[in-house]
Amino acid sequence: MPVGTGLELGFVRKKKQATKNNKQSFHRIVSYQKKSESFFGYIHSLNSHMSNHHHQTPPLDTPLGPTGGQRLYSLDALRGFDMFWIMGAEEIVHQMAKVTGSPFWEGFANQLTHPDWNGFHFYDLIFPLFLFMAGVATPYSIGRELEKGKNKQQLLIRVIRRGLVLVLLGIVYNNGLELRPIAEIRFGSVLGRIGLAYMFANIIYLYTTQRGQIIWFWSLLFGYWFLLMFNSAPGYPMGDLTMEGNFASYLDRLILPGKLYLGIHDPEGLISAIPAIGTGLLGIYAGNLLKNSPLTMRRKALQLLVMGVAFLLLSWIWNLVFPFNKNLWSSSFVLHVGGWSLILLATFYYIIDVQGYKRWAFFFSIIGMNSILIYMSEGFINWSYTTKAVFQWLGQLVGDPVNIVVMTICYVLLKWAFLYFMYKKDVFLRV
Repeated sequence: MPVGTGLELGFVRKKKQATKNNKQSFHRIVSYQKKSESFFGYIHSLNSHMSNHHHQTPPLDTPLGPTGGQRLYSLDALRGFDMFWIMGAEEIVHQMAKVTGSPFWEGFANQLTHPDWNGFHFYDLIFPLFLFMAGVATPYSIGRELEKGKNKQQLLIRVIRRGLVLVLLGIVYNNGLELRPIAEIRFGSVLGRIGLAYMFANIIYLYTTQRGQIIWFWSLLFGYWFLLMFNSAPGYPMGDLTMEGNFASYLDRLILPGKLYLGIHDPEGLISAIPAIGTGLLGIYAGNLLKNSPLTMRRKALQLLVMGVAFLLLSWIWNLVFPFNKNLWSSSFVLHVGGWSLILLATFYYIIDVQGYKRWAFFFSIIGMNSILIYMSEGFINWSYTTKAVFQWLGQLVGDPVNIVVMTICYVLLKWAFLYFMYKKDVFLRV
């Protein structure tokens, strides 16, 4: 999403900028000058020059950060780390559990599944963490445009268009490029949820102060709680939170056209997008803290960490009366995933931006820079077929039962190699 231009969708070739420095023993590992915001509106850059020396010198601990407060190297890495699990890494863990029968791997694999209804596994964090990071990027994108004196009306139009395009991409991802009767189309989607929540969170950001954003955050969470606590589907007791009886799913059945993912319920339904706006607003608050706070970088990381722990404590209390539920995006769930998101952001920010250790994150950054491309590719590229065609010989050499683990690792590495090729060619898919 380029700053100062309209919405664009397509492949972009960036101009390469080669740099030479004869006075220093540095070699170019990464040079990624982002002139556009990617999937979630990121306009920060990844432009790290790694030293040949073993020692890494951390950047100065200034309030604005290593590049004047306009870049967050850690955000690309965290986004790539998040995407890593849904591009096949979770399947590696599941296959390890099958092959070894180890309690460790089985427990790990269980965390990489979704609970049937109430409860929380770490796999539930992947989706809201993406949305949280979209919010973190907002002060660096929309906020910077406001600082330049950009008209709010123009920014509003851009935000709305981006949100609606994500909704459209979600419909394409769910249903493919195929003409179907309306009744057979699923309109709810992951990208649609992100698009709507991003759009409304950014509208709130545009027209309110930070105090107003905090009020909106808590109002959305409590308002959604009251909506579900004092209503239900016909024939069910007030406050019923089952799949059949909860009021959010009932309203989705009335409002949403087409089909719902589970027939009577859609985890990416319209009503549960209301508290998801809060997830985006929490990310915006974190982004504001990192970009605009006069605190030193270490103090910012510490404040994010403390906030994360506080949110976890509050979420466990709220869980007693309004259970963690990703399907409903319950208010306690918002606080819980928000807490973990803050902790992860604090950790990545401290290690990468504060301490300056960037090299280890290159693997994840390659994924994070082209996350929309690899996500959408699932609908157009048969990665399993390609992996088998390229690496079947390796699986045969390894033999049963380990070959299934090896082939799954190859599946992930093949995707990464594709993204690395795109990176080397300076080709990125942007919205």
